[in-house]
Amino acid sequence: MPATVTDRLYVTGTDTGAGKTLASCTLLHALRARGLRAVGMKPVASGCARTPQGWRNEDALALQAASHPSPAYDDLNPFALPEPLAPELAARAAGVEVALPPLLGAFERLRAQADVVVVEGVGGWAAPLAVDLDQCDLVRALRLPVVLVVGMRLGCLNHARLSAAAIAADGGALVGWIASEVDPGMACRRENLELLSARLSAPCLGHLPYVRDPQPSALAVRLSPPA
Repeated sequence: MPATVTDRLYVTGTDTGAGKTLASCTLLHALRARGLRAVGMKPVASGCARTPQGWRNEDALALQAASHPSPAYDDLNPFALPEPLAPELAARAAGVEVALPPLLGAFERLRAQADVVVVEGVGGWAAPLAVDLDQCDLVRALRLPVVLVVGMRLGCLNHARLSAAAIAADGGALVGWIASEVDPGMACRRENLELLSARLSAPCLGHLPYVRDPQPSALAVRLSPPA
């Protein structure tokens, strides 16, 4: 693997619905376009459907489809929780205890088969994984550089700055941000992008436009994964 490419990334968002999964899948395709083996991971996913293979989450399956080589689902998504709730509540409803050791083990198995692992978080940065486990705990344990997906809509400047400040306060290393258009009617889109670029210390890694049926493989040219 080229020494200029990090071997791991953590993708968080300014909020639920910011576009983390699309950004993560697009990052995977952009990394694969560099000739790298890139696999995704969704450590905790709530809102899963029962299948003959077990509980499956739509976002996790999208990450699996964007990965090469294709990882085992149970490693990509160690905690698949049925209820579409905050992970702490979904785990309680399922009688499951989300803990750090299984996540670390799954990550190492993914890391053994890939040049880069892209880990997608839940909700926004401060959304907890469990009663005594925050996303920053996982990020610190795995030494994961952080990419922030900014959902481009009214209020994004505030949400992005608060998220960046929280990541820094928790000891995270913000290595870049991605503009994700989630509101096709957003006013002053270009001006907001300029304000974000001026106020976020990390570089913009790219801009994902609003499309009804986004294809991560086609959007990959719009992103530049961090070095």
